Amino acid sequence: MAEREITQTEAAKLVGVKQPNISKLLQGQFKLVSVEKLLRMLAVFDQDVEIKIKPHRKRGEGGRITFIRA
Repeated sequence: MAEREITQTEAAKLVGVKQPNISKLLQGQFKLVSVEKLLRMLAVFDQDVEIKIKPHRKRGEGGRITFIRA
C-alpha cells in the first residue's frame, strides 16, 4: 500500500474485502480470510508467494508456520 500510495479503503476495493478487514490483516489477524484469499491478495499487490515444506527439526514436536518477508 505504501509503494502504491493508496489508502486501506482503496486496497480493500482492489482485493475485494471491507476496509476494517484490511486493518485487521495489517495487525496480523489472519483468521479473517482463507489461505487462498490471502494468497490472491498478495498477488494483487505484485507479491510472489513461495511455499516451502520441510521436515520439522525435532521429531515428536508439532511443525510451525512462519511468514518471512523477503
